[in-house]
Amino acid sequence: MTEPAFTPLRSVLYMPSSNAKALEKAKTLPIDGVIFDLEDAVAPDAKPAAREAAAAAVGSGAYGRRTLTIRVNGLGTQWHDDDIAAAAQAGPAGIVVPKVNSADEVKQLVAAIEKAGAPDHTRLWAMVETPEAIFGVRELAAADDRLAVLVMGTNDLVKELYAEHVPGRAPLLTALSWSVLAARAAGVAILDGVYNDVKNTEGFLAECTQGAQMGFDGKTLIHPGQVAGANETFAPSPQAVEDARGMLAAWEEGKGSGVVTYNGKMVENLHVESAQRALSIHEAITALEADA
Repeated sequence: MTEPAFTPLRSVLYMPSSNAKALEKAKTLPIDGVIFDLEDAVAPDAKPAAREAAAAAVGSGAYGRRTLTIRVNGLGTQWHDDDIAAAAQAGPAGIVVPKVNSADEVKQLVAAIEKAGAPDHTRLWAMVETPEAIFGVRELAAADDRLAVLVMGTNDLVKELYAEHVPGRAPLLTALSWSVLAARAAGVAILDGVYNDVKNTEGFLAECTQGAQMGFDGKTLIHPGQVAGANETFAPSPQAVEDARGMLAAWEEGKGSGVVTYNGKMVENLHVESAQRALSIHEAITALEADA
């Protein structure tokens, strides 16, 4: 399978596919990605129409360079098979599946996606939101090359743990850290869970900062008002971009000297790799925003 080009995933917004106004709104938002939702945000009697609307949105070409995905209903539900078939035929960048609990389920889902005729660029995004998934997340993340993204389902995880939503997310830190480790070991992207209190901007930004510091690639969102904060927090800062360029210039200039320094600090291969990654992310964001 051909590897997809790197694309930013700083802000990935859930949009109920049963809400035509929401689907239109998503075309105007400076989001990196959209999850057209067929699951929690859609009432049972509205699911067939939502399925058609999500597929139409993916095929419309109206969302620019945004990463488009469809969240289907979970394994074992009455809507799952039809959702998978429709999503695969629509060919989004990702099919998001809730409550993926094991490597075996990843393989089962990949087989279903391929049987339904999904194009190569359509990847599996697996939601990690149960204790069982956390215990097996390393194997889950590495189960198949078609798995591209882990998505933390923090609301369900809090419920499953009988825990509480608290500032700093102490009850979830073990699960979050272990999932980031698994994603990095497998070479897949990972998105932080949603922040529920849409009016608490300070709390949201604090959680974005925590997620970025932990190593998440971006955050899933539930409200357009959260987009700007996520975009800023999960992007390299202007200072980081300047430092990355300066470090790479110093590295090139100092080749063969044995010791390279930038701003008084020693530069090694690991610093160069980090600088190159920061610039790659910055350039991808710049290209995405230019196309908005």
